[in-house]
Amino acid sequence: MKLTVMLSLVPTGHLIRQFLLPLALSPSLLTNCSRRRSGERISCFPATMFVVLLLLFVLNHHTSGAQIPNQGQAKDPPVATNGQPFPWDRMRLPTTISPLHYDLTIHPNLTTLDFTGVVRISLDVREDTSVIILHAKQMLISNVMLLAPEGIRPLRVLEYPRFHQLALLSDSVLTKGRNYEVQLEFAANLSDSFHGFYKGSYRTSSGEVRVIASTQFEATFARGAFPCFDEPAFKANFTIRILREPRHIAISNMPKVKTVELPGGLLEDHFDTTVKMSTYLVAYIVSDFLSVSKTTKHGVKISVYAVPEKIDQTAFALDAAVKLLDFYDDYFDIPYPLPKQDLAAIPDFQSGAMENWGLTTYRETGLLFDPERSSASDKLGITKVIAHELAHQWFGNLVTMEWWNDLWLNEGFAKFMEFISLDITYPELHVDDFFLGKCFEAMEVDSLSSSHPVSTPVENPTQIQEMFDDVSYDKGACILNMLRDFLSPEAFEIGIIRYLKRYSYQNTVNSHLWESLTDICSSDALDEGRLKHTEFCSKVKLQSGSSKWYSDDELDVKAIMDTWTLQEGFPLVTVEVKGREVRLSQERFLRTDNPSLTQGFLWQIPLTYMTSASSTVHRFLLKTKADVLYLPEEVDWVKFNVNMSGYYMVHYAGEGWNNIINLLLYNHTAISGNDRASLIQNVFQLVSVGKVRLDTALELSLYLSKETEIMAVTQGFGELVPLYKLMEKRDMTVLENQMKDYIVDLFRDLIDRQEWNDSGSVSERVLRSYLLLFACVRKYPPCVAKATQMFNSWKDSDGTMSLPVDITMAVFVIGARTPEGWDFLFEKYRTSLQMSVKSRIKTAMTVTHMQDKLKWMMEQSLRGEVMKTQDLPDVVASVGRNPHGYKLAWDFLRANWHTLIKKFDLGSNTVSYMVAGVTNQYSTREMLQEIRNFFDSLTEEEGSKMRCIQQTYETIEDNIRWMDTNLPLLQAWLNKRQLRAPHEDL
Repeated sequence: MKLTVMLSLVPTGHLIRQFLLPLALSPSLLTNCSRRRSGERISCFPATMFVVLLLLFVLNHHTSGAQIPNQGQAKDPPVATNGQPFPWDRMRLPTTISPLHYDLTIHPNLTTLDFTGVVRISLDVREDTSVIILHAKQMLISNVMLLAPEGIRPLRVLEYPRFHQLALLSDSVLTKGRNYEVQLEFAANLSDSFHGFYKGSYRTSSGEVRVIASTQFEATFARGAFPCFDEPAFKANFTIRILREPRHIAISNMPKVKTVELPGGLLEDHFDTTVKMSTYLVAYIVSDFLSVSKTTKHGVKISVYAVPEKIDQTAFALDAAVKLLDFYDDYFDIPYPLPKQDLAAIPDFQSGAMENWGLTTYRETGLLFDPERSSASDKLGITKVIAHELAHQWFGNLVTMEWWNDLWLNEGFAKFMEFISLDITYPELHVDDFFLGKCFEAMEVDSLSSSHPVSTPVENPTQIQEMFDDVSYDKGACILNMLRDFLSPEAFEIGIIRYLKRYSYQNTVNSHLWESLTDICSSDALDEGRLKHTEFCSKVKLQSGSSKWYSDDELDVKAIMDTWTLQEGFPLVTVEVKGREVRLSQERFLRTDNPSLTQGFLWQIPLTYMTSASSTVHRFLLKTKADVLYLPEEVDWVKFNVNMSGYYMVHYAGEGWNNIINLLLYNHTAISGNDRASLIQNVFQLVSVGKVRLDTALELSLYLSKETEIMAVTQGFGELVPLYKLMEKRDMTVLENQMKDYIVDLFRDLIDRQEWNDSGSVSERVLRSYLLLFACVRKYPPCVAKATQMFNSWKDSDGTMSLPVDITMAVFVIGARTPEGWDFLFEKYRTSLQMSVKSRIKTAMTVTHMQDKLKWMMEQSLRGEVMKTQDLPDVVASVGRNPHGYKLAWDFLRANWHTLIKKFDLGSNTVSYMVAGVTNQYSTREMLQEIRNFFDSLTEEEGSKMRCIQQTYETIEDNIRWMDTNLPLLQAWLNKRQLRAPHEDL
């Protein structure tokens, strides 16, 4: 049997993870034969040499050109639509030809809802060839010509829809180094989805429906708008012209340079040529939008576009964009390279926003702000999303990942920079209070065996779409934050500036980033740097390394970070204190009943800790499976992962958790709010893997009656509420109500202290909204009485009375309990032009117990006339959490599955969000089987292989194990508690 055949029988991820990867991540493997790894001695030769060679072979076999058997390559010889052999059998395009420049003319017809166009592409021929392979999807191609030095001639065209590819066949060879162009005419319908060049609409206050056309090309949808080389490494310049009617405007990545009048009354807008960029960043919009503009201190024109009736809600976004673009211009020490930056609020938009270079696009709720009616959390959310998209203008647009396997280089950085930029430009938003939540969300999916490495091979469009998840965004941001803490903020900033300057207008892989963050004070690095760089390195040199907590031989950034990006999951560090001795060990944290799946993982972990004897942050790099460190004296407690700057969990063995519980009960402010939040999260998650008893975690939760910090309070809710949500889907009313009453009792004093107004800091206001909403949903009598009185007054005024913004969710939820109140809310939803108000009303309406209303909302959202289809995922997930609606949500998801995957796209985060939102609180074997039966009935083209489905199975199995193990403990513990009078159930 050939080696390639043998390898094909072994699951590659398992092979690499269990055996090869831990060896490959040991940089001194070949030179230090007696080195200890994970407590064992390993010999160098011949076994090690064979393993390394085998690893290189496997990695090359599976990632070279990122070709995965049976995914990146056609299983059978590909056949074109006309029955002829198609000359290329791989999903990835060949590199024999690449584009240099696109001349693109587009004519969308907003009456007939289709478009025509012509594209002329200048080619760089790198090898002699007679075939040009490029992308086109669901469009009619005609008049394909080759413009060669010897003249113009037609090309034959073959189509292979499975891979969205065209083959242009020339009768003569295209010679390496010569200049050629191809020209293609094309036509297609405007897309019915939210991808490609798609149609959208909005309704004016007078009831008129107006149509717009806009683009969303990330990740693989430019090919549905014009023929192109639709992969991120094929960067080129674009010159765009758009035909339109006089009643519309057109905007694109670059400023308009002129408008030409055409016969028949049409206008043709000519836009300036773009910088060199990837196809997924091309953007254009034809609409009736209005705009407002300002200029940054660096001379960049910023404009915000919105539908005419909402243009008065753009002032906040405009000011934020000016402020943030100036910040990034200075922080990255690289001038923003375009003359303008537009921000457009799109009425129909699936994702939160998109970073198209020079024309960022947003949901209306992500951009429009009404000072009178938008909440503190609205302001925080809008500012964060603008910060995210503008960070992309450097991370992603200027420097782009080579392939989608390294999407995190774009998204993890942009998510991370949200918090770095806002901490400086908007200190009043207190964004640090919210960063930790991103790490907790990432850990939720990263603790499943179906998680994936931050950098992982992907091939087809579904797999690429699946990369846009919490691992790429949130885990990416969290490991960058950990690295920044490890290197120091100054060294990290210098390294990323070096990375951006080195690779401007290029494509990168992981190792380029690690190289840029290594040896930042070398002479070569100083030549690339700036004044701040030189000052920092001079300071470090004067201090002779005293500012660092690692020795130079430890600072192998690539060796450290490969352990965080090339293997899935994250470590659980077990800490056991014996006198002055602290014993440390690491293993993968995995919610599974199969221990073998945790084997073979090893991280280099930048540990931080503090003790009862010293508030100083101590540091230790754990590079092995187990190690020991020594304290200068015995202590009452030790807290690892200070402020949770590291992406790992901690288990305090022996008396460790009891010591922590005593600290929290008697002196909880001795550690920070983030430290307290991480302890809450760690202890409850450790219950799910059998490391800690549930009653221990519940004893720790008792301290929450004294808690006031937002992250710790919300994490307390985040761990306790899911326990009764599991019971809501079983017939366990008595225990369920006991748990609900315990949570209300725990936070009663904090709830009672909340004022029903908009005073305080952003964090205080967000916490107030959260607490009062919870109290009203749980029917806590004082909150119900106050909210009822306010809703009735608001309703009696026909909605004209001004309610404090931050408490409106609590008021609306109470109003939605009755048919009359629900109908009144819907009427206000239907007529309101304030997007944040509409969003809150819509959510409140999904909390009602009236099943006919819940079913109607999902149906109307799918139809998209009175409730936007873009909001359907939120509606479905919210109904799925409702104890009166979860069965309706599952039935709806099943019945409309094929419509949903067509509308929202297979593999998208939106589809995953709906699947998880509807299924992740089930905990019975009967329901698991019902869900399996449905998804098993699907074909691969219908989504049966999607990662979110495997995650669903794992989550329900974990819920079943949790209930089987912990229900008796929960019942016994709650019975011991002396609770106040129980409250009526929702």
